[in-house]
Amino acid sequence: MRRMVLVLVLLIAGGARAADEKKPNWGYFDTPKLPSGWRVHDINRPRPPVVTPGAKSGAAPSDAIVLFDGTDLSNWVGTKQDNPKKKKYNPTGAALWKVENGYLECAPTGSIMTKQTFGDCQFHIEWQTANPRQGASQNAGNSGVFMMNRYETQVLDNYENRTYADGMAGCVYGQTPPMVNACRKPGEWQSYDIIFQAPRFEGETLVSPAYVTVLLNGVLVQHKTEILGPTSHKKRTAYKAHGKDVIALQDHDNNTRFRNIWIRELDLMKDDSKPE
Repeated sequence: MRRMVLVLVLLIAGGARAADEKKPNWGYFDTPKLPSGWRVHDINRPRPPVVTPGAKSGAAPSDAIVLFDGTDLSNWVGTKQDNPKKKKYNPTGAALWKVENGYLECAPTGSIMTKQTFGDCQFHIEWQTANPRQGASQNAGNSGVFMMNRYETQVLDNYENRTYADGMAGCVYGQTPPMVNACRKPGEWQSYDIIFQAPRFEGETLVSPAYVTVLLNGVLVQHKTEILGPTSHKKRTAYKAHGKDVIALQDHDNNTRFRNIWIRELDLMKDDSKPE
């Protein structure tokens, strides 16, 4: 009898354990508190939204804004210039770069800018410089991605092409060289994934500078690098208060090509602390 009772207890306990293991474990309410105010494995902590990744590497995820899909420049405008004697004459302000075969190619008509303005973001773009190489040093495929129309990540053919370190592909132009040179050969498509944290101002006072993380061809070349102010050639420029602004692609008199451009809007200073 005693043995039968013991067997029955073990069966019941095993069944209860199996039933517990089948229950969804959504969290707890009796665990220690974290600095955020949430408990460890807190059952009430909000779950992040679902984002479907792209079908293949580099493809836009479900929450991205596609800025160039290979067909047209409807999301872009150009730099209007009224003097027809200038090399980069653009009388309309329309984006006049060439679009063909799924890519856009820089034309000597001025830089182009997104119609929409952005702040914190994840930005993806693929680019290609000429093969054979046209020019050397800073004249080899030069362009740039300007976050908020001020903060440049350099685009340049740096495959066995020497130039100043803070002017290389993957640099914060004029400020911080890339951690490594991860450039592919001329004529091969290259990719940038840029995580940009916009500066914050209170009135005219800077309270938090801009930061940028950059992957070139999947290789980390900037890791939450502080941007010292708007980037510029041969000089330092101080911050001035501003809000969201456009993203610009630079016309630097090179026929650099771009494709697969998309962006995810973020809030990188969002407060995750538990409401009182």
